[in-house]
Amino acid sequence: MTYSTPLRSVVCIAALIAGSAAQADVTAAQVWEDWKAQLSLYGEENLSIGAEETSSGTLTVRDLALQLSDTDVTAEVTMQSIVFNEQSDGTVRVTMDESYPMTITGVDGTVVNILISQQNMEMVVGGDPDALNYDITADQYKIALQDIVDGDVTFTGDAEIAMNDLDMTYNTVVDDLRNISYDGTVASIDILVDIQLPGGGGEYITGGGKMVGLATQAEMAMPLDANSDDPDSLVSDGFAMAGGYTIDSADYVFDINAEGDQASGSVSMGASVLTAEINNSTVGYTATTDDVALNIVSGEFPLPIELSLAQYGINFRMPTGDVGTSSDFAFGFDMIDLSISDTIWNLFDAGNVLPRDPATIQMAFSGKAKALFDMFDPEQQEAMNNADMPYELESVTIDTLNVDAAGATVTGEGAFTFDNTDMQSFAPLPRPEGEASVEITGFNALLDNLVAMGLVPEQDVMGARMMVGMFARSTGDDMMETSVEILPNGEVNVNGNRVR
Repeated sequence: MTYSTPLRSVVCIAALIAGSAAQADVTAAQVWEDWKAQLSLYGEENLSIGAEETSSGTLTVRDLALQLSDTDVTAEVTMQSIVFNEQSDGTVRVTMDESYPMTITGVDGTVVNILISQQNMEMVVGGDPDALNYDITADQYKIALQDIVDGDVTFTGDAEIAMNDLDMTYNTVVDDLRNISYDGTVASIDILVDIQLPGGGGEYITGGGKMVGLATQAEMAMPLDANSDDPDSLVSDGFAMAGGYTIDSADYVFDINAEGDQASGSVSMGASVLTAEINNSTVGYTATTDDVALNIVSGEFPLPIELSLAQYGINFRMPTGDVGTSSDFAFGFDMIDLSISDTIWNLFDAGNVLPRDPATIQMAFSGKAKALFDMFDPEQQEAMNNADMPYELESVTIDTLNVDAAGATVTGEGAFTFDNTDMQSFAPLPRPEGEASVEITGFNALLDNLVAMGLVPEQDVMGARMMVGMFARSTGDDMMETSVEILPNGEVNVNGNRVR
């Protein structure tokens, strides 16, 4: 198990966000020094400046080029001019090219040419040299594909993403670390793709989308001598980020005809929330989306695919360092009120035997564990990857267990602690202590329905009933409960009966 690749992505994305607002006295030179310090996060050797010209409170930077590389691609952004103009109120107004190119080159030689443009962008910087505030507004900020050159073949077409009515504040404070915070809003985001694939076969990729009501916020800290090419040292030297975004709604449509396959459809979503954090002790992520609706027609599938969800969500939290210190961990998954069309149901239940009520799956677990290795220490990563258990488990709680589908429901709860001084009683796990209970409703009715549909032979159902009967007690009409208790002496009781 390795961590460098995903962590590299997280760190690079955070660094890209770092970019820079208004009150007190600052000079054009001081703001430009702040820019250079941030651009140097990508490596001073990757930053090229043609000229710096100063005249009467105005500093002009010409022919700036920034190059970013990894093992797969190299990206280069170039700007003809950036002007830092000192204002009478002690702030600095920054003016850039209305558009500038980005070139992305793959290891296979494929070149993607992109044009970045901005309409009526206003950037005003204030504060003091060690605590700068950026106020940024724009009618539109757009990233648009120009073409893709692959050998002798050139792909052309429309592919762009446009952020409309952008309003953002961005703050930097320099002490032992470079501390960055930002929050902002975008009224809407428009996405367009319309590409005819070369070759004369009439193949194409088309699509569009609109996100409404984006709000974003984050705080991060960067080492002053940060090197984004070494994400492990970044985190161990103090890099940290916490933030996220919300979206009011989003709608997408697509139509693809490529390599003999054709598919079209639409996706709509209600409110979405995403939060994430990374530091030298924790990695965490939470995402939820409400009111999802999906409709797809594909030549690979004989029937339209239609489904909807009231909510989908996932979250996790895990310790990454602080070796020997107890830390919280968590994992959760929600899929609430999943509905599929009768057309799909009829493929495997033409007789309408199973109840077709919306299905729900909810699981949430939390607890405490000690990290045995520092994930961000390169000298410990190999040992961590080869370890059977990189954590020392201390406790686990079943916060939520709720499965409701096809007429049957399963719910449960429980909590266990673990004695890591006893690795023999329940080897290879530490000895647990605690209890859990599970309630099942509609199990026998579900089995009867599966037999009636011909999906499960009667003899297999009898074995399943006997197995469940051994570990569950009846609490009502087609209702069962199982409780498991593990005592400090290692004794295991199921429904009050000792089984170990």
